Parts: sequence; structure tokens; C-alpha cells
Amino acid sequence: MRKRIVTGLLRSRLSRFPAAALIGPRQSGKTTLAKNLSSLYFDAEQPADRLRLDLQWDAIAAGRRLAVIDEAQTWPELFPRLRAAIDAERRRNRRFLLLGSVSPGLMREVSESLAGRLALVELTPFLLHELSPASAARLWLQGGFPDGGILGGSGFPSWQHDYAALMAQRDLPAWGLPAKPRVTQRLMHMLAAVHGQIWNASGLGQSLGLSYHTVNTYLDFLEGAFLVRRLAPWTARISKRLVKSPRVYLRDSGLLHALLGISDREALLRHPSVGASWEGFVIEQVIAGLAARGARAEPFFFRTSDGSEVDLVLRLGAESIALEIKLSARATPEDLATLDRAADLIGAGHRYLICRTTAPVTDGKRGVLNLASAIDRLQHIAAQTTASDTKRKSAK
Repeated sequence: MRKRIVTGLLRSRLSRFPAAALIGPRQSGKTTLAKNLSSLYFDAEQPADRLRLDLQWDAIAAGRRLAVIDEAQTWPELFPRLRAAIDAERRRNRRFLLLGSVSPGLMREVSESLAGRLALVELTPFLLHELSPASAARLWLQGGFPDGGILGGSGFPSWQHDYAALMAQRDLPAWGLPAKPRVTQRLMHMLAAVHGQIWNASGLGQSLGLSYHTVNTYLDFLEGAFLVRRLAPWTARISKRLVKSPRVYLRDSGLLHALLGISDREALLRHPSVGASWEGFVIEQVIAGLAARGARAEPFFFRTSDGSEVDLVLRLGAESIALEIKLSARATPEDLATLDRAADLIGAGHRYLICRTTAPVTDGKRGVLNLASAIDRLQHIAAQTTASDTKRKSAK
């Protein structure tokens, strides 16, 4: 099994909580990761596993092995049992690991039965630093789903088409999305077309024959299923008018490309949306990469009505970081000057331009980086911020 970065975070959470829920999109590798932590595995969707879990429950609750329960939200009767077992030995941690995609059922049961007893950890499709150089070179085109071609084979883009269809026809309706599957599939194609743009629910609603309220509700479901990321606008007070609507990105670049009809690298580089695709890919890798390491980063974008903008602004503790993303092999002094002017408006102490350079350079708080070096730099800043916060708390 390929090592997943989030494994360290999951182990840490389990050491401090009686239970953890490993959440994330369908087919992102949750079951594989969990089985690597424990062989005591049950699939709550399977009647045979439910019976086995029911008959062995007392021994499991009293035992010292980590019990992995997949798709727990499909068996609501399980959650009162979990709560009773945890409360009977409240100080004993690392007992239960629940797996599932976020759905109203799972989150309702967690909030009602296991609040304060369970940690949430998200597993995304593969990240850049989890792959070999050969696989990493294909990551932007094919996306990170394990079965989608990134680990070899000919999955892309047919696997992504099937994945989108199954989500629209089976999973999203099962989680409560009231849209007909064909409407959901049309919406997903439209989201691919406006990937990275300012969100306009009214415009998409008119195309679909739906109200903007309904479109926003559907978007909530897609976001909860980890298919899209809604990037909030920076709203701190400055002297200029700010754009106040979010930007919306499809989280997996392979799924985006399949929906856009892109099947190879040449087609990607010729496509009108190539710049937006690269921007979304970098944003997802940065945000998901920090989260997998346990860094609490608040992401935003910044744009004024007169065109000053920063593609990604991160708050890491007391630090503000401005990241501008360009699909080019190098940056010019004018590019950095433009970034500096926008970063000055929001008081960003760190500012970096991320492009496809082979020679990253930085003076510490300002520079030109490629994606790999940017992730490393941001992780370093996050570690410093965490250490400073810990030191400050200890001094009080």
C-alpha cells in the first residue's frame, strides 16, 4: 500500500479520542488505509457483516483491537451502541474507526450520538507528495483517484465518467439530493464549464430551469460529497470594494477534465480552460496537503472590483499568506510587483508566485516556487506557527 500522508494525523487523533471517522469522497482509498491499521473490519452495508458485528459486539467493545466499521451511517442502530461502549470506558482511546462519505445520515448520527467522542479526519484522492515522480507527472491530467489511472492502467477518462454517473444516479439520491440524475449530471458539466469562476447561481439556474435557491441547495450536496470546493472571498475591511461571492472548483482535476471532454495532455494544454484547471489543481493540492498534515489553514481568494486579486490567501495562525498561481515556466519582476500590490492591501506577510519553474527561489517570505516547493514551504510555515502557538500557550 502506498503511504498516505493523512495516516499520521489519523493515528494522532485516535490516540486522543475513543473513535475517529475517516471521511472523504467515494473511492479515495479509505477502506485500504483503514485495513492497514486494523484487520478487525466490518462493512455495515453487508448483512453478513452486520450479523457478525452484532454477535461479537460485547467482545469487540471489551477488546483492545481497533474496530473498523465501514458505511456505519447505513445502520443507525449502531450509534447508540457506540456511545454506550465509549461512555462505559471514557478514558480509553483508539477503539473505533468509522468510514464513510459525508452524508446527512452520517453527520446527523455523529452530531447526535458521538459529539465530543469522535474526531473527523478527511482522506482526499492522492496528493502530489504521495506519488512516484512518474505518477506525479500525470496527476494534474488524471486526478488522484486510485482507480482513475494515476497508479497505472487505462482508467482515465472512462473511470471518471462512470464515477460521475454513479454519483448522480445512486449515491447523491441516497444521501438525500432531490434532483433527478440527469439534472445532477447537467449541473456537474456546467460546474466544469465555470470552474474557478465567481459563483453565479442565478445564471446556472436559468440554464437548468431551476431557482437560484435550488441550485445552491444542490451545490451544498456536491460540496458535502467532496466533489466541489467553495472558496470563500476575503472580507476584511479595506479601502476598496471587494467581490463577495465565492469561487467554485471541482476538487479532482481528473473528474474536471473528463467532464470537459479532455482525454490527454495535448488536449488539456489546448483547452480554453487550461489556466483555470491549473489554478484549481494547485489550490486543491495546497489546501488538502496542509489539512492532511493537521495544519489548520483558512483559505480564501481576494479580488477587488477594480481587478486587484490573489488566487489563494491562507490564514495560518497569525500569518497571512498570498499565493498567485500562473501556468507558465517562469515569473517576471512585473508579476511579483503585481502580487506585492495586492498582498499589501490585505497585509499578507508572506507572498509567493506558484508556477512551473524548475528553479524555485525565495528569500523566506517572498519568492517564485513550483508546486512541490510551495507545499514544502507552506508546511514549514505551518509548523513554525504551531510551535509559536504552543510556546505562547505554555508561557501563560
